[in-house]
Amino acid sequence: MIPAALPQPLRPRALTAGDLVVIASLSGPLDVRYAPDLERAVAVLERMGFRVRLAPLLEAGRRHWWSAARPVEIAEELNALLRDPEVRAIVAHDGGQTVLGYLDLIDVAAIAADPKPIIGYSDISLLHLVLYARTGLVGFHADLATPGLGGAWQTASAARRAELERLYSMLLTGTDAIGALPVGPSWECWRPGRAEGRLIGGVINRIVLAQATPYALPLAWFDGAVLFWEEMGGQASYVWSYLQVLRHSGILDRISGMVVGIPHQIDGLGTPDASPSLAEIVLDVLGDRDIPVLGNVEVGHAGPNLPMPVGIRVALDARQRSLSLLEPAVRRSCAS
Repeated sequence: MIPAALPQPLRPRALTAGDLVVIASLSGPLDVRYAPDLERAVAVLERMGFRVRLAPLLEAGRRHWWSAARPVEIAEELNALLRDPEVRAIVAHDGGQTVLGYLDLIDVAAIAADPKPIIGYSDISLLHLVLYARTGLVGFHADLATPGLGGAWQTASAARRAELERLYSMLLTGTDAIGALPVGPSWECWRPGRAEGRLIGGVINRIVLAQATPYALPLAWFDGAVLFWEEMGGQASYVWSYLQVLRHSGILDRISGMVVGIPHQIDGLGTPDASPSLAEIVLDVLGDRDIPVLGNVEVGHAGPNLPMPVGIRVALDARQRSLSLLEPAVRRSCAS
């Protein structure tokens, strides 16, 4: 049973140079074609000063249907990493369609005893939301290893890659608030205003799915929250429908602001046949709810990603195109 009171964020201990980071298949398999991208992801993490190990299920060509392995096998491997005191962070290799199969198999006691950053987005959004609901664990909604660190990061400019490495390193090792995230040229003010609140979000379809499980976030936890979301694939009408679910559930009446990621491969957005833009869809569902909305932020499949730590207080100023992290995502080792 999840308590209704808003929890204090359960922050992992800050990483230090030489700490062990494990890349694991928490959802989808590793296609042989993308093995070089995984190698590049390892190199990125090593440049940040960490030791890197690959979990056993992360084997090129290994798969069970659409997954890296059966859900029970993935859960067993994840739980072993959570219980291993040498492992200080877990990076998801990729997203996929598997996390729903093992939400009930996760060792939440191990998380409470030794919280660690779990890093990723897409299907990993479910882990962030459910583990935040069950334990208060801060979720590191940030780039995946293979398509992110080893993929999208490699197509960015050298200056952008260096900026991202500094930002991710600060997120994992720094015990001071990062402050303002670097503003991208795509950011747009869709509705002006300012808000402060806990950051909650992920892929919008995973937010909806998480709320349909026994591990849903209590509605009261959305009071004053800044909701961030993104979507990849499907139809524009699906996004409209997911937003309507959030409206019917009461979530849109409780949040204080919204951050929307850059849409990726969504059919029917702003096409010549008078299809709506994503901004028009969002504002249509929000109606007269007067909350700030910042759009086209790098927080999803369009990548590379800015980190969005679930459960951390942020300040949003949509008119000024500003989003600031007001708290650290990790804690000093001697603090509780």
